[in-house]
Amino acid sequence: MRYIFILFLFFSCTNQNLKSDIDQKVDDIISQMTLEEKVGQMTQINLTVIAKGPNKWESSFPMEIDDNKANRALVEFKVGSVLNTINNTAQKPNVWFNNISKIQDIAMNKNRLGIPVIYGIDAIHGTTYTDGATMFPQQITTAASWNPENAYNMALVCAYETRASSIPWNFSPVLDLGLDPRFSRQFETFGEDPLLVERFGVEMIKGYQGLDNDISNKYNVAACMKHFVGYHATISGKDRTPAYIPDNVLSEYHIEPFKKAIDAGAKTVMINSGLINGIPVHADYNLMINVLRNNLGFEGVILTDWEDIRKLHDRDKVAETQKEAVKMAINAGIDMSMVPYEYEQFFNDLVQLVNEGEVSMERIDDAVKRILKLKFELDLFENPVTNYEEYEDFGSKKHHQLAYKAASESITLLKNNNDILPLKGKPKILVTGPNGNNMRTLNGAWSYSWQGELTDRFAGDFNTIYEALQNNYGRNNVKYVSGVSYKENGSYYDMVEDNINAAVREARNSDYIVLCLGENTYTEKPGDLNDLNLHQLQVKLAKKLAETGKPIILILNLGRPRLISDIEPLMSAVVNVYLPGNFGGDALSDIISGD
Repeated sequence: MRYIFILFLFFSCTNQNLKSDIDQKVDDIISQMTLEEKVGQMTQINLTVIAKGPNKWESSFPMEIDDNKANRALVEFKVGSVLNTINNTAQKPNVWFNNISKIQDIAMNKNRLGIPVIYGIDAIHGTTYTDGATMFPQQITTAASWNPENAYNMALVCAYETRASSIPWNFSPVLDLGLDPRFSRQFETFGEDPLLVERFGVEMIKGYQGLDNDISNKYNVAACMKHFVGYHATISGKDRTPAYIPDNVLSEYHIEPFKKAIDAGAKTVMINSGLINGIPVHADYNLMINVLRNNLGFEGVILTDWEDIRKLHDRDKVAETQKEAVKMAINAGIDMSMVPYEYEQFFNDLVQLVNEGEVSMERIDDAVKRILKLKFELDLFENPVTNYEEYEDFGSKKHHQLAYKAASESITLLKNNNDILPLKGKPKILVTGPNGNNMRTLNGAWSYSWQGELTDRFAGDFNTIYEALQNNYGRNNVKYVSGVSYKENGSYYDMVEDNINAAVREARNSDYIVLCLGENTYTEKPGDLNDLNLHQLQVKLAKKLAETGKPIILILNLGRPRLISDIEPLMSAVVNVYLPGNFGGDALSDIISGD
């Protein structure tokens, strides 16, 4: 026992010395930094700003750094962080490696203090913007498994494959409560229950940052909790609109999952884009300092969301100028601004505010110390880029099996009249509906692109529901007729009638109909919803098929609850697959067949 106690003291002292060593290094750098160098560390820009292309909003393909643009941002303005990808398009790991290596080379070799850039990405159910990455079910789907191990596995694999993409910082997990089915980002949550959210959220922190919370490990990333706090509890049910939340509800429900994630060691946090009780959260000193820092004990980096300091002036009208908006946000506790385009204005405004005494140097130093500490903890000073060649399990069968497991445990049986499922033998099956032969809808948004519209380009090697059923029941026994489909280049809810009559004719020649309805991909403002009913063309298809008298298995493929009251009585079985990822088709087929 005495020996164990001595070992405990040894490791405790070693960890404390390591912490002190990092703090000492941070203090040493801070003492040498100019105000401009400090403000640069607090600035985060979009990759397109320094990539080759016609302007700062779009870039040429393939991804390539523009020397002049990069030198201006990273050297002249000392910018310390970059995020996102070009044109919302996935890149190969070697492309990520080459470009981030170039970024680090410029930042570390052309600036006198050699401070590396920290690169961040939204990789929320797999490494979103990397071609070949493993796509797991979305968070709402994972929660339906009631198995926190699936959340851990998703984060573990995502961390590995994000590092294989040379990126050390992931803007995940989402710890918001999914309260309103109208809300466009409900699928990004673990649902409405704080206990479930905190249990699964903690497992994701462990998966991202390692069981020992050592983010210097090349297989771990720094996690970023989103979005502190109450982001989804809007009155309108629309993204980035005001919420009114009593203090006790905010504390007991919304804050609790963040508290547990902080206790688990989460390194960074992103702030709610909206307003709570009339106050923009990005300007709320009470929430960021009194609650997040002092009450919850959070010591990591506080990051804005996309352009949210600008919104204090442009949208919320609480700041008379952009400069005043910067003053309000930084003094309220923001450490790093996701600018992401007009970095010169943010940089110049903040430098002026310090020189004018409107923002204290102590506030600046506090923010920069946290940012530099994170960079040291990630070992970016010694190893600024991880090499994809050292990650042989990237997109591996081992990772695929974990994604399949999560999908198969999440799929939910809602109705099964007369035990019609599973379908045994080799019956003739018609697969129909807009989601029946569609990899895009199986994954949802944040899949190879922000809105998920590029998924079919990257996920062709995986099976749609139709293809998976063919594999189980035989190609000659499974037919597909869309009936209705999503309008190309339309908004996520736009639909067209393709061939409902052809679907009805094929149904008459089939033993069973597998009707795949739901939603196209969406997130954030483009996914705002007014009506919870399924699209009228989907309902029309269901009713026409029911007239054949053939048994129908309704497959719901969606990211939030939708009303099916008009058609549910016509269905023999109802199965919800949510947004199950690249292996959702295989998992569903194995469930339907009883395998």
